[in-house]
Amino acid sequence: MAALGESPFWHPQEQMLYWVDISGKQILRANIDMGTLETWDLPGEPGCIAPAASGGLVMALRHGVFRAQTWGGPLQLLATLDYDPTHMRANDGKCDALGRFWVGTIDETRTLHNAALFCIDGRDMANTGAAQVHCMVGPTDQPATTANGLAWSPDNGTLYWADTPSHTVWAWDHDLATNSLSAQREFVRFKAKPEGWLTDTLDASNGGYRGRPDGAAVDVQGNYWVAMFEGRRVCQFAPDGSLLAEFAVPLQCPTMPCFGGEDLKTLYLTSARHHRSATELAAYPRSGSVLSMRVEVAGLPVNFFQDGSA
Repeated sequence: MAALGESPFWHPQEQMLYWVDISGKQILRANIDMGTLETWDLPGEPGCIAPAASGGLVMALRHGVFRAQTWGGPLQLLATLDYDPTHMRANDGKCDALGRFWVGTIDETRTLHNAALFCIDGRDMANTGAAQVHCMVGPTDQPATTANGLAWSPDNGTLYWADTPSHTVWAWDHDLATNSLSAQREFVRFKAKPEGWLTDTLDASNGGYRGRPDGAAVDVQGNYWVAMFEGRRVCQFAPDGSLLAEFAVPLQCPTMPCFGGEDLKTLYLTSARHHRSATELAAYPRSGSVLSMRVEVAGLPVNFFQDGSA
């Protein structure tokens, strides 16, 4: 089981599920049909990963964004991001439809509002020798502490991004060609955690708390699926922000969904057990595992990182 499972994606060519254990400093992949699991130990915490079109992975670790051509292979530094790694690291991220790798950051002290959203463009690396890094949302644009919930609409015209501690998901208009964001608005805001709420609140009502937004994915109809950390549920929202459905899960802290399987109608869901109480872990022994369920509407496929390689 992962201490802090995150960043799942389904690899369509390999028919395998990938995800990370941030606290465990590992990338994992599983062949669901064969029942096999492989792990890859890393030199730092992997906040997020994505497959690369030319093979292997791109990953955001604490001290930079790296490229690996093969599973378990050597790491090539692509870029460093503008933050202090002594108290910040990479968190949620994924690639857009043009193969640019977007990475959000987290302030581990949970006291500063200096998280940011970066875009790493490696498409011209064969000519320039380096990836281009752009800060797309910074603290002066939108104060945030824990970047999460990154996803795009099916037409790539809307970008979603969340700040978990503020219980808020925002949306922007996204011009894919020019890579510009505009018209920021609040997509959905969840009720704050009640004062005095404890992680040992194990009654059916969850003490009245419904959780806060963590990782997210979008289906082919444009619905936004978000894992509600400490909320024991996954929510599905329509493009207008209205709640369509919510699905209870058998653990306190789901972290991020993705769509997989040959028809992209299996929802996979990572979860966390790191820093959770003994009482909670006894009540929810599957904490840290990957859950799955079948859904009626297919999800969007994963986008691959483009680095100009053949």
